[in-house]
Formats: sequence, structure tokens, C-alpha cells
Amino acid sequence: MYQYSEFDKAFLQERVAQYRDQVSRRLTGALTEEEFKPLRLMNGVYLQLHAYMLRVAIPYGTLSAAQMRGLADISERWDRGYGHFTTRQNIQFNWPKLVDTPDILEALAGLDMHAIQTSGNTVRNVTTDHFAGAALDEVDDPRPYAEWIRQWSTDHPEFQFLPRKFKIAISAGQQDRALVKAHDIGLRLVAGDRGPAFDIYVGGGLGRTPVVGSLVFERVSVAELLPHIEAILTVYNLAGRRDNKYKARIKILLQSIGTSHFRKSVKKVLPRIIDTFDQHLIGRLEHLKSDFAAPLLPPRDVAPYWDAVNSQSDFKAWVTQNVTPHKQEGYASVTVSLKAHGQAPGDASAAQMRVLAELAEQNGFAELRVSHEQNIVLPHVAQSDLMAVFARLKRAGLATPNIGLASDLIACPGMDYCALAT
Repeated sequence: MYQYSEFDKAFLQERVAQYRDQVSRRLTGALTEEEFKPLRLMNGVYLQLHAYMLRVAIPYGTLSAAQMRGLADISERWDRGYGHFTTRQNIQFNWPKLVDTPDILEALAGLDMHAIQTSGNTVRNVTTDHFAGAALDEVDDPRPYAEWIRQWSTDHPEFQFLPRKFKIAISAGQQDRALVKAHDIGLRLVAGDRGPAFDIYVGGGLGRTPVVGSLVFERVSVAELLPHIEAILTVYNLAGRRDNKYKARIKILLQSIGTSHFRKSVKKVLPRIIDTFDQHLIGRLEHLKSDFAAPLLPPRDVAPYWDAVNSQSDFKAWVTQNVTPHKQEGYASVTVSLKAHGQAPGDASAAQMRVLAELAEQNGFAELRVSHEQNIVLPHVAQSDLMAVFARLKRAGLATPNIGLASDLIACPGMDYCALAT
């Protein structure tokens, strides 16, 4: 995982102090709701049907056991004892009081977490494969690239007020588990002649106008990836519609002018961006890769695991549906279903979050992932530990063997929370 620097920590504290002052002015009436709205949205705070909602960023869906435990504490202290994990690998708290939101953000800062750019017409959380770093079929671990893009886009002065929200996803496997063609920019990491390269899809999206993204650039080198993203955003920022939010996404721009014209527009601004791009930022990628080095996975005896698979039907059913092969022999990735029968998809109680944190510490190198299907992943689990993991999940109501089945549905929080639900 990326380790926050002192600069990062100070930046978060400064943002919390700014927001605390803004909330104080709203509560005293010095700011109207109309004046306050853009300020709270820059800190991930929405006003929904019955209460405020805070969306917390979990960059590329990766978090530590300590962070998961901290989220459980926040849900109990300031919410209703649960959190809602989203399809974009974040978590939402649906019942905080406005007066408490600065304290929540301060608690998040203490966990090296925040809610910056989880709302508003800006670059949102960069998402990727929830099996990244463990997947058998990946060209490279996509998470350093996702963190690289996150650092470049956070507080970027040109892209805080885009025509509409902007979502980026990266996939590095033969199977696209990040849904890159359903994003504003989708990046497929591929093996190029001179090392890793990227195919860039633009203009995908779901919502009321679902569109499959178009392949705009092929085999873009790592050194030119960020300049290409900046060029795409620059063209969108200038040409995207601002008169109708339902026609303001980049997918509508591509539909209106065509992929070929869009590509030409990007190529027109690209040389200037490449010439002036910060080379220090490009060089930072190699440093970031060290933060995502794979954990040391020592050999383990797998015979007891296979004995259990062959003798315990409930364990075998869970392994069949919820356990994915790992690139390291003797290990596996476990997907924990948050879709127990009768449960709201994506919801986890504080107690369940603590169980997941405990399992990550004991059996998963203290690391967890949030999947696009609103489940939780333990990416590095020894097969010899799977029986103990299954037993603990079963006691916590988290051992539903339904990953990839019809009951493994994704869903929004629903009408109790969302003004768009009908």
C-alpha cells in the first residue's frame, strides 16, 4: 500500500481545518445551503432524502486492517453502526449529522484516509482490479499506476470544475475485472514491445445513457500516459457541454463529434502537454512501485486444505464460489460476500468490519480490497488457512457461497437515502 508522507498528512489536516470552518459558518447561518453546497461536495458530503451522506475514498479499493477497523469505529460513533461499500470501491456513511462531519474527516485523516474528490465534477476515485497484485492473468500490478494517477489528479487546478464527474479505471488482466469500457477513461495495461503500455478507451459509462467506451489510443507508453490523460481532460473541459448535466459526460461529447474528430482534437494539444509535463512526476512511478511490492509468501502444506475440500460439503461449496486462484502456488484470494440472503448488498456492520480486519491481520498480511461487486477481498490467503477463515466468516454471517451467482447483485442504497431512487 501507498504510505502517506508528512506532506500528505499535513495536507489532510489543512483540508479538515478549512472544512471545519466552513461547517461552522453554515451552522451559524453565515453561509446559505446554496453557498455551502459546493464546499461540502468537495469534501464528499451529500445531502440526501433524510440525512447527510459522507462518501469516503478508498483509492483503487485497497485498505489496511487498521483502516477497516477505523471505519468500523466511525460507523458506531457517528453513524448507525454500519457502512455501505460501493461499486467504485469506496464506502459511504448514510446517517452522519452535519455538525459531526469535520470530526469524521479528522478521524479519517488519522487513518490516512479522506473524502476529497469523492463528489463534484472532478476526477473521482481511480479504480482497478480487486485481485491486483495477486491475479494469475495480470501483465503487471495496476495499483502503482492508479496511485500515480490519483496523486496527479488530486487538487489539480485545471480539473476541479469539469463539465461533469470523471471516472477512470485500470485493468491489467486478460479478464477485465475493472470494467474499463464502462468508464470515462478506461486503461488496459498490456505488454508492449518496450515494456508495459496502455490501450486507452474513452467515453464509456452506464446510467441513463449506457455507452461502451471507444478505443482512442493504442500502446501508449508509460512515460506518455499522464500527458495523454491530461490532453483528453483538456479537450473535454473545453468542449464538453455545461448547459445540461444529463448531456455533460464525455461519452456524449464523443457521440456528438465522433471518435476520429475527438482523437484529432487530443493529438492537437498533446505535443504542448508532453513538452511541458513535470518530468519529476513521471519519474515518481518507480518510487511508488516499491510501496506495492508483493508480500513474502512462504510455502505452506496444502494437504489439509484438500482433505477439507474433499470431506466437507459446505466448505467445498464456499471454496468453489468464493475462492480464486493466486499467482503464488499454495495461496488464494478470498472474496467475502456482503450479499447474505435478506441483506442490503454492500452493507457491513461494524462488528463484521472488525472481523474482516482481524482476518486480514491473522491470515491476509493486513490487507483488504473492495470489489466492484460490493464485496470484500482478502487477496493473499494461504490455502492451509482457508478452513479457519471459513469458520470465522461463518460465525460472523459472512460465508454466503454466492460470488458470481444471481444473488450476488449490486445495488444502490435505495430510496431511504438517494434522491434519484424511484
